[in-house]
Parts: sequence; structure tokens; C-alpha cells
Amino acid sequence: MKSVLIARRLSRFFKSPIFLNSDRFIAPNVQISEALYTSLQWRNNSSFCAHSPLFNGTHSEIEQCALSKRTLPRANFSSKASIVEGSPTEAVKELYDQIVQSVAVKRTMSPNAWLWSLIENCKNHDDVKLLFDALENLRRFRMSNLRIPDNFNSNLCREVTKTCARVGALDFGKRALRKHNVHGLTPSIGSAHQLLLYAKENNDAKLMVEIMELLEKNDLPLQPGTADIVFGICYNTDNWSLMTKYSKKFIKAGVKLRQTSFDVLMEFASKIGDVESLRIIEKSRSESMKNHTLSTGFSCAKGCLLERKPEAAATIIQVLNQDLPEAKKSSIMVELQKLVTEWPVEVIKRQKEETKKELAASLQTDIPAMINALGNMGLEASVNMEDLTGKEGIPS
Repeated sequence: MKSVLIARRLSRFFKSPIFLNSDRFIAPNVQISEALYTSLQWRNNSSFCAHSPLFNGTHSEIEQCALSKRTLPRANFSSKASIVEGSPTEAVKELYDQIVQSVAVKRTMSPNAWLWSLIENCKNHDDVKLLFDALENLRRFRMSNLRIPDNFNSNLCREVTKTCARVGALDFGKRALRKHNVHGLTPSIGSAHQLLLYAKENNDAKLMVEIMELLEKNDLPLQPGTADIVFGICYNTDNWSLMTKYSKKFIKAGVKLRQTSFDVLMEFASKIGDVESLRIIEKSRSESMKNHTLSTGFSCAKGCLLERKPEAAATIIQVLNQDLPEAKKSSIMVELQKLVTEWPVEVIKRQKEETKKELAASLQTDIPAMINALGNMGLEASVNMEDLTGKEGIPS
């Protein structure tokens, strides 16, 4: 009796149909559409569906069957798209479908214009989600069908990250900066700048830090333009500790800072009263640049005042006045008025409580002395010399 039961079970087992694929056996409970698409992906033959005994539908039904792969589990070198949720715009959805149908059904590379149009038409986060899914599909097709292992060029990556910043899809933008990614993107410092500019526009120091970490992890070289953006963010968010941290990183990396970067560094240092940092930055600046700008010159003058050297401060301003073009000399008086009426309040409020009165007293003496010295040098300073003692924010 036992042997009879075993024989019946074996009989039922061998009666169960098994379909043979070039890569694997497909059990009867697997959906026909998956079996069909798996056969397509390995045979690379789009006409196979029409003659396969597994499917007897029309050509349009076959295409629909192949497109249904998006909801199936991922297979090797599959061109299937991942499940995409949300509300993408119609223009993007239409372009996305065209790209996927081209590589998944017709087995041909889609025109480049479709991808560029998809990038330009992205309006929201869900659009970008489709964009990255399309890129992943295109990369698989290039590798499995065209035998092109290389990523897309860096220009494409820059435009993709620019789009991510434009619509606020920062998670995808940061993904584009990884040198190992499934989307075929080639990260570059130009791509990172698109996200850093977004951080600057939104005064987002946290995002800046995240991007700088990605640059380091993915071996993207720092550039002078990177420093300009990063220092601008630090200045706008009033974060001197981040400013000093990244200035050291740029110098260590051998980045040749632009004049604009020195302007921001020195202005910030003079604003907070950090004379030592101001001296170090000025030494670095003087090694690569001969003349001062209006900003670096007045920053040095403020440093001299902090060191109780009003005559030296006057000399710097006098030399600056001689070096500047005639059209810019009127700016000297504007900056001088700011030095007299705005800067003392700013620098004093950032000092320790026990040193505020001492600094206020020294500035009340040294700023008028500097103005007098300028007059003796032939530069008449027509500024409003109101009594600093009673000025709001300055302790008496």
C-alpha cells in the first residue's frame, strides 16, 4: 500500500508542467508575463513573443504584457522599471513610458532627445523619481544589449543635479554624487555646485555639510568655485567655526582661493574680532595677490584698530585709496562710514562680557585717531563722527 501511494505522488508530480527557460526553470505558479519577459531578456528577441506557445495574444497585448514587468521582482540585466508611486506630471509620465517601451519592448535605444526633454520637464519630486528610474533602465540596456559599460558623461549628471535642486528633490540630487550608482551617472564637482548653490540660496548649512561629506567620500576634487559657495554659506549663516574648518580643508587640498573667497574670509574675521585668523589669512592672500580689494583692505584696517594701531589703519586706507580706480574711490567713504558707525557695534557684541567695555573704550579713542591721521595724509574723511559712547550696543 505504501509503495502505491508513493507511485501516485510521483505520477502527479511528473504530470505537472514545467517550462524550460534558457536561464532557469519557471514553475507553473509564476505569471505568464514574467516568464515571457524573462525569455525576452535572455534571448534578446522581441519577435519571440508572437510565436511563443506561452502567449497567444495580439501584438499590443504582448507589449502590455512586457510593460507589466515594472511590478515584478528584479532579474539580472532586466530593463524593468521599479515601482514608482506618486503624481508625476503628464509630460514626464509620457516621456518616461516612451523610454521604457523603447528599451523594454522594442529593444532599441531611445533617442537622446527624449531623455533631455524628460530632464527639462521635471516639475516635482515624483517627476525626478521617474527620471532616475528611466536612467536606471537606460543604463541596464546599455550594458546588457549595447555592451557599453561606461556611465553617461558628466554633463548629463550636472543637468540632472541641477533639476534636482530646481524642484527640491535633494535626496536624488545627493544620490547623483555617488561614484558607485545604478543610474549610470558620472558625478563631478560641477554637479555638486548645483546642490551647494541651492544650499546657499536657502541658507542651509546642514545640507552644505552633507554635500561636502559626499565630495570627500566620492573623491571629488575641491575647486576655487566650491570655496566661494561654501564660504558664502558660512558667512550668511554666521557660522565662523564652519568657515575655519573648511578654509583649512581647502588650503590642505591645495586649492588656490580666489579674491572673492579672501574677501569673505577676512571680512568675517574682522567682524568677529579674530585678529590672529585675520593675520594668517592676510599672509596667505598676500602670497598670491599683490593689491587689496576694498573688502580686504578695510578688514586689515579693522585688524589694526583691534591691535590699537590707528596710524597703521589709516596708512592701509590711504594706500587703498591710491590703488583703487577713480570710479571706485567714492566707495572708500562709504566703507569708512560703516567702519565708524556699524562695525564697532558688531565686533563688540561678539566679545566676552568681561572684555566688551575695554574694547569699546579703545575704539572710542582709536577710531577718531585714525580719522585724524587720514586727514594728515591728505585724505579728508567726510564721515559722521558721532560720539560712540552713547551709541546703542556699545557699553560705556
